[in-house]
Order: sequence, then structure tokens, then C-alpha cells
Amino acid sequence: MSFFKLSAASLLLASVTMASLPAQANLSQQQSAAIVKAYDGTDPADFKQFLGKLAGSELAKVDQLDETLKLYLASKPLNAEQQDEINRLLGLYTRIKYGKAATETLRELVEIPTVRKDGVPQHENPEFLKIADKIKALAEGFGLQFRNIDNRVYEITLGEGKEVIGIHAHADVVPVNPDNWKLKDGTKLDPFKVTLVGDRMYGRGTEDDKNGIVVALYALKVAKDEKLPLARQFKLLVDTTEETTGDAIPYYFARNATPDYNLALDGGYPVVIAEKGYGTVMATFAKRAGSGKGAEVINLTGGLATNQIPGSSVATLVGDKPAELAKALEKAGADYVKRHGGDFSIDAKVDDKQVLLTVTGVSAHSSEPESGVNPVARMLDFLNGVQKQVPLKHNHITDAARYASDNWGLDYLGKKLGVGFNDTFMGPLTTSLTFVGMDDKALKLAVNLRIPKGKSLDTLKSEISDKLGTWARGSHTSVAFDYTLDEPMYRNPEGEWVKALLAVASENLGMKHEFGSSAGATSVHDLPNGVQFGLAMPDVKYTGHNDNEFKTVEQFMLDLQIVSEMVARIGQMPKL
Repeated sequence: MSFFKLSAASLLLASVTMASLPAQANLSQQQSAAIVKAYDGTDPADFKQFLGKLAGSELAKVDQLDETLKLYLASKPLNAEQQDEINRLLGLYTRIKYGKAATETLRELVEIPTVRKDGVPQHENPEFLKIADKIKALAEGFGLQFRNIDNRVYEITLGEGKEVIGIHAHADVVPVNPDNWKLKDGTKLDPFKVTLVGDRMYGRGTEDDKNGIVVALYALKVAKDEKLPLARQFKLLVDTTEETTGDAIPYYFARNATPDYNLALDGGYPVVIAEKGYGTVMATFAKRAGSGKGAEVINLTGGLATNQIPGSSVATLVGDKPAELAKALEKAGADYVKRHGGDFSIDAKVDDKQVLLTVTGVSAHSSEPESGVNPVARMLDFLNGVQKQVPLKHNHITDAARYASDNWGLDYLGKKLGVGFNDTFMGPLTTSLTFVGMDDKALKLAVNLRIPKGKSLDTLKSEISDKLGTWARGSHTSVAFDYTLDEPMYRNPEGEWVKALLAVASENLGMKHEFGSSAGATSVHDLPNGVQFGLAMPDVKYTGHNDNEFKTVEQFMLDLQIVSEMVARIGQMPKL
């Protein structure tokens, strides 16, 4: 997810008082790493046995950790700092004992291709029935309560009490183009099998968001096995429509109480308190026969979903002389690439009597277009401009190319259309050409928006629709526009619980003690006390929605460690 660090000015604006921080565990990031290194590969029977072995080691003598261990093992009272140290050690224990098992569980979930199928409601999709059974078996095997709410949301519960903490993750994943899943050395990957290359676990869902389901399940298992005196209840809510319609969570809350606190394991570290709004401008061009002289573009591919920038876009052309057409497109393409940065490619080849024109860029999550190179935008802009060198018949595809080039271009900040704006904390409005859909009636082309605070949705919609309407009339183009805009989320973080979350993540990861903002929306967007708590690192390209999506083994282990400590710490706090 795109992630922006909070400036001092923004801190004041947010009324966040950082002076009253919670007790900080003495256990440093370096000491934690040393403990993991010393005990990795061991299989302690339980937490107390692990602590008993640690108590007799040299590692326990650092920063008086041995005193904390001595008191805990003797069931003596601990101060707040010592209790936080025990919670941190529980996170390390979870990683050491269950790291391999959690990795295998992730592998099993990735192998279930939970992608939306056209014409099949998500709750009737056989793959979701399969993953529901798998999660149920895991949860009940861990001694946790499981409920399947009409195959929309899978609920896993631990603990009792009036206060409820909702942990949110999702089982659905974005579509894949298997042909694009290959490494630079030519190694082909199966999107629905975890392939380990170096420290990277490749596979759809390893980053977004089956990893979140796995680490939460094991964190709750350890809390139950160790009989932690939880002061409140945890509910892991596994969404099935987060990447598509988003209707599963509302369905759940229409029938069940809303948790008092809500954490999404589907965003950025350390704690994200703001999410941009999600928007779509969908342009529909009715299919029309080609007119004029030249070759004709008869098909176009792009993204498979509005929230992903694909790795490539392919146009199919027909003409009287395919070889000459391909050669002309190759020459024009080479010039276009050179003029526009050289960080993508354009290739044309004859395929039977047709010519396949391919623009290859760099795939990205649509929330961070700056991390990719958008082939859809470049394809449309190229098709619109190439007609001086390579004549093309005018049809619905060239109409779409002209629309995209004139109004959006290669810019992803809305500047060409004149609607761009920026918020100091949340960052800029982004506008990415993503989805291309074609059938025998029309071509649909989506621009995905990520909307910060600073401008009302009515104002933004009015600005965009007025400008696009003026263009359509002036260009005499028949096009229909649909707009879907969602408000950004901005929370003023208050309470001991959010300070504790910030401490757990920032101390484990060696990060600044600052809240953050995300361009990606999650299922806590409209929920009370909703924040993102990982599992992606800021300033590192987010690979969810990308071709060759991956999670590093080390980051997955850190996620397991951090979420386990979080459950222990937040669950046992006297007051949130």
C-alpha cells in the first residue's frame, strides 16, 4: 500500500500527543533477532519451557531480562514494562515454534484460487466453499470458535467479555494472467502455488491477504494454548469480497454486532490512521464498425480489475499487409518508447493474418501507480498518436484511445484533466487507467481514483464530469460515463490501545514512532476505531495485485511475531 509518513505539522493537526507513550519494552530489535537466531529450529513444548531455557542463557543477562523471566516463571507480579517484555517474548516464541507450520498453512491457502468467477455469486463459488472448510478445520483444530456467515464472512472467535476487537483479513484475491507470471531469468511461476526463490515466497495471496489470515489464526491459537487472561474478546473476520463488490462485510454487520475496535491486517505498518477514498470513472464506448482507411484494431486487453495495473496490454490489428503493418508499428513503437522514458517496451508481431501489438510495463497496485509503469495508458496513448505514421480505421477502440490520451494521458495525478489536488498528510489524488473490458456490444475503460481529504466528493465529481462532458461534445464522441466515489477515511487516534499498537509495530521493526496514511482502502474504512496494522512495510513496493506477487519469508515471520505480541498485549490491557 502507498504509505506517507506523518510530519510534525500533521501530528499537531491530528491532535496526537506523543508525550504520553506507553511503557516501552526493554527487549530491543537486536536482542529479539539474537533470540530468534539462537532458538530457531527448536521445538519448545510450551511458552514456559521456552522461557526456562532462555532464562539460563547469556541472552537473558542483557538489559536485566533475567529479572523479568525470574518473576514471570515464579508467577510473581510484573510491572508494565516487564509485562510488555513477556508479550514480546511470546511473539518470538510463536515465530520459533510455529513459523514452519504457518508457512505450510499459507501454502495451502494460496493453492485455493479464490478469484471471482463471472456469473457466479461469490458465496456460491466452489473455491470459497473449499477455503471456508479449510479455515474451519484450522480454527477448530486450534480450539477456536468458528462460524460461517452464509459463506460471506468466516468468523473465528477467542475469549469473552463485552469489548470486542475485530481483526480483519480477506480470502479473495485479484485475478491473474498466468502468462505474465515469470521471472527475469525466464522461470515460470504458478500463481496458485507458493514458489520459494531465495527469501521470496511467490504466489497470489502471499501479500494480499492470505498471509493476514494465517498469522492471525496462529496468534489466536497461541493466546488460547497459553491461557492468556484476556480482558476482552477477539474476532477474526475473514472477508470474501474485499477485492470486488465489498458487500460481504456489510452483510455480516447487518446480522451481527460491530466490534468496538477494528484492525485490518491488509495495509501498512506501523499503524495507518487514514485511507484514501476509492473511486472509479467508467467510460463505455458502444461497439461500432470501423470507418476510414488503414488497419483496424479489433481487440484490446488491459487490466482484469479496476484496482490493479497490469504488466502488459495487447492490441490485435488486422490489415491487408500484416508484415508491413508489424514493421511500421515496431518502428513507431521504438520511437515512442524513446520519447517517453524508455522504461517499457512496445513489440509487434504477425500472428497468422493478424498483428499483435504488445506494450509491456511494470504491474502495480492501483493505489500506488508511481511504483509501476502503466501499459494500458501507454497503449492507448500510442494508438491515438501513431495514426500519423500508421493509418487506422476509426472505431470504438480508437475512440477510447483518443479519450484516454486527451483526458488522462500518461499522468496519474489528474493534472492533464485539471482535477489534481494534494493533502499534506494523505498525499495526492491519483488517477490510473486500469481495467479494459470488451464484449460484442461495447468497450469499457476504467480510471481508478484514490481520493485524499481536501475536496468534497460532489465537487470532485462535478469537476470531472464537466470536463469529460465538454470533451465528449467537442470531439463528437459517443461515450457514457459512470462515477463511483467513496469518502476518504481519517481518524484522530486516541486511547492506550492505539499507542500500544504503534509501540508493538515500531519497536519490532525499528521504525519511527509515527502514524501513517495509506492510498489503499480496507474493510475497516467505515468502522469505528478502525486502523491498519500492517502487514506491508512502507517505502517498499507493495506486490499484492502485481504479477509475481510475493512475500519474503523474513517479513512473514515478523508479521507472525508482531501480530502474536499484539494479541497478547491488547488482549490483556486493563483499559483500551
